[in-house]
Amino acid sequence: MMTSTLSLSLEEMAERLTASGEYRVLRRMKARPDLPCPPGVTLRMGLFVDVETTGLDTAHDEIIELAMMPFRYGSDGVIYSVGEPFHSLREPHRAIPPEVTALTGLDSAAVAGHQIDPDVVASFAGPAALIVAHNAEFDRRMLERFCPTFATRAWACSMTQVDWRAEGAEGRKLKHLAADLGFFFDGHRAVDDCLAAIELLASRLPVSGRTGLDLMLEQARKPSWRIWAEHTPFDLKDLLKARGYRWNPEGNALPRAWYIDVVHEARDVEIAFLCREIYQREIQPLIQKITAYNRFSDRLL
Repeated sequence: MMTSTLSLSLEEMAERLTASGEYRVLRRMKARPDLPCPPGVTLRMGLFVDVETTGLDTAHDEIIELAMMPFRYGSDGVIYSVGEPFHSLREPHRAIPPEVTALTGLDSAAVAGHQIDPDVVASFAGPAALIVAHNAEFDRRMLERFCPTFATRAWACSMTQVDWRAEGAEGRKLKHLAADLGFFFDGHRAVDDCLAAIELLASRLPVSGRTGLDLMLEQARKPSWRIWAEHTPFDLKDLLKARGYRWNPEGNALPRAWYIDVVHEARDVEIAFLCREIYQREIQPLIQKITAYNRFSDRLL
């Protein structure tokens, strides 16, 4: 006799729908249980951070919300526990733009009178051996302006240091990646974004079978190099752009020049390209080693 759907639990219904091959079921993200750490595995403290801001200008826009989520991870790339978060709002010096309110739900009234104490933030972040963000190039720059402790820690990026495309994902936004792994969450609030990203890093991914954290750490530990192409002929700019070089405009302490970041193994190849195709002579370009301690920051030179 066929079991009535009325007697099935929600989970049993979800499993039946999934097994039919006609449906994909997304489950609401749940709190991750602690895991026992096996003998011989070294545990470290990580800290996932997320900021909501008045805009995307890391030099002038302000933080209006900060969440920091501590987690313990092992040398085996497994997340063993997630701690209690730090969360606070902050009133900026100017009104929150309407487009930011539409995205985050935060308006000027919601943050009025709130402040974030940099000393409290430094104390909370102090035990972390690693800071992680989903777009660390943005979050690191905002947080280093706000609290110097963030300049002294190794950083990694869950968005750019996991090859999500190789794992079958079509995008790198948190909500899209969560859906690919079968869950959903309330996005664009800092604590929820931290929890969702930690869930992505804790999950074993469908192609490699490795955790997102393991893949991210592998990339974060590798040194890379920033190579500057200074004083290049203007008519070669399209060649540089096509190769992946970016232009650094005036307005900061870095060279006003084209630059590219390459992995360690590609450094000599890139220098040879500049000598052959750009300068047509032997040169030693300005280069700097990039590690987890200065990657994603404004402090490369």
